[in-house]
Amino acid sequence: MRNKLAVMLALVLALNLGVAVQPAFAAEIETEATSAILMDAATGKILYEKDPHKELPPASVTKLMTLLVAADAIESGRVKLTDKVTASEKACSLGGSQIYLEPGETFSLEEMLIAIAVGSANDACVAAAEHISGTHEAYVEEMNKKAQELGLQHTHFVNSYGLPADGHYTSAYDLAVMGREALKYPLIRKLTSMKEYDLRGGQFKLWNTNKLLWWYQGADGFKTGWTNEAKYCLASTVERDGLRLIAVVMGVPQPRGHFAESMKIYNYGFAKYTFKEFAPAKSKQGTVLVRKGNGAVINAVTEKPLGVTVEKGKDKKFWVETKLNPEITAPVQQGQKVGEILLYLDDQVQASVNLVAETAVPRAGLYQQLTQTLKSVLGF
Repeated sequence: MRNKLAVMLALVLALNLGVAVQPAFAAEIETEATSAILMDAATGKILYEKDPHKELPPASVTKLMTLLVAADAIESGRVKLTDKVTASEKACSLGGSQIYLEPGETFSLEEMLIAIAVGSANDACVAAAEHISGTHEAYVEEMNKKAQELGLQHTHFVNSYGLPADGHYTSAYDLAVMGREALKYPLIRKLTSMKEYDLRGGQFKLWNTNKLLWWYQGADGFKTGWTNEAKYCLASTVERDGLRLIAVVMGVPQPRGHFAESMKIYNYGFAKYTFKEFAPAKSKQGTVLVRKGNGAVINAVTEKPLGVTVEKGKDKKFWVETKLNPEITAPVQQGQKVGEILLYLDDQVQASVNLVAETAVPRAGLYQQLTQTLKSVLGF
């Protein structure tokens, strides 16, 4: 009783003195980053932030968008990884991080992208940009168009490599959104998770500038950056036990500080949050009758895992609702949507996953359909 009275008196005194009182359970992260964010990759929910919308120079973290535009071009069929890319004089004239391209030197587009993702090569950025869009300037326009498509409000690019330029900026939040988009492309994670690569037949060794790949369990992307103006920056992603997080730190003053600050933020995230799975991928959630399919019944399975990121110990109020078509008409394709499964917290939907046909069912022939109809009518 005395302890409770002492606490109450201390609170009253603090309030009277104008002292800000923080709840005992409030989580605090002190970071030396000018701007930082921790985001749940699955939902985009912000788990921690510090001035996340502050417009800052990103240095070579710019190359995350460079890789995004390149991945788009490859996926759409405009270019191929096997394309031969020839370095222009403009590409070879850049300073900063580079693979020291010579005018006329040729690499595959894949090797140019590896040089960008692993070695942070500025010259490879221009060579790849000119190959994909015709000119470097046109490529930068595509980068800004992609930023608009993603709804980024605090981003504008002047070049594809990140050297200081007036009007070249982004924010920690916008970079996290770019990271979420990048996770849709297996190619980008493949490239940015490479620890090393032998270029020019082993004569030129590339080492990934992202030391989290060595130092932090589950790290598998994305990109570092440094200039005098931007200081040390890092946009990264880590996955552990089904929980994937994205962290961005910008404007960290000390060398290697972007790694230390990112690890501190990830430690907070993985200590406080967990991924709770309610239905595994491909798990059976019911059956569906297929009309005109010769009496076939198919299993409805989850298209992907149904789960949500929650604070540890706070997963008791979730419940699941299954919405399933009782019957559908043949033909049915494998993977065809036949319903959905929804995850609720109280009465609010937190996540949903399609239920799909586990197997295909062809349309029955006319004789089979007549036979099936007679059986249902006559009861045999």
